Amino acid sequence: MEVYVDSLSEEQKHAAFLERIDRGEKIEADDWMPEDYREQLVRLISMHGISEIMGALPEKEWVPKAPTLHRKLAIMAKVQDEMGHGQLLLRVAEDLMTYWGKDRDDIYRDLISGKLKFHNVFHMTAPTWADAGIIAWLVDGAAIITQKMLLDTSYGPYGRVLQRICAEEVFHMQHGESIILSLAEGTEKQRQSLQEALDRWWSGLLMFFGPPEGNQISKHQQKNLRYKIRAATNEEMRQMFLSKYIPRIWSLGLSIPDDTLRFDEENQEWCYKQPDWEEFKKIVSNQGPKSQERLGLRKESYENGAWVRELLAARTLAADSVV
Repeated sequence: MEVYVDSLSEEQKHAAFLERIDRGEKIEADDWMPEDYREQLVRLISMHGISEIMGALPEKEWVPKAPTLHRKLAIMAKVQDEMGHGQLLLRVAEDLMTYWGKDRDDIYRDLISGKLKFHNVFHMTAPTWADAGIIAWLVDGAAIITQKMLLDTSYGPYGRVLQRICAEEVFHMQHGESIILSLAEGTEKQRQSLQEALDRWWSGLLMFFGPPEGNQISKHQQKNLRYKIRAATNEEMRQMFLSKYIPRIWSLGLSIPDDTLRFDEENQEWCYKQPDWEEFKKIVSNQGPKSQERLGLRKESYENGAWVRELLAARTLAADSVV
């Protein structure tokens, strides 16, 4: 196959690549791929992996403060899972980056320098136990929608990792749902805490999927859709989220902080108040309430782990020299 590909011009290689994708074939790490396909994958998977890691930090804050031992063990296991998801995804990204002579250290350096963005919701504060419940129920619920949309991605290694991640995220969402139900059925003070947490997170949840496309899909989205890296637009995923969770939120007797919210029967879509997309740009540019604090934690962790990486690199070098 490689001999065949090498005999083609760049235009012919690109056309053959698109034909493979259109036939539903999966691309593997050592297959020929267009440079912009590789770039889109590294951009998406790196952001996804780092978001999993940064997303564990708001919940990590609640490990020592969880109300019961059962809740403490559950949220501790969830934090561990999220960190594991991040490492799995960064390994997939790293396989693609070796083509450029880069590795996951470059991803961490891009994060610490501010070059690599992560999801807006993980820049936010989580001041109460109800916030921990909202994160696990609704933020993870939003993540499941985006990840399921990616399951049939044209890049095989990403799709295979997502199968495991999606299965575990369902348990995380159920963990959050359990917290939410306990609070919703609790005291008036607990219900009020839950409503306040929902009010805090609603705008961020709408932002989670990215700005609506309107009449113009971004260059990145166009490429991702054409290469079948992803299967839905930002607004399509947001509508899926609204359709799934608005009835569930209302069923708990909670109100959604949007007096314009309604379902348009004719167009079969939710109409809602647009969040402040200028604020979104500020948040994902590391100007959110907790951005610098959480980036500081990752920087400290990365620097403290330098000796481990150096030791492993030395052992690998020594083993290679023996061979």
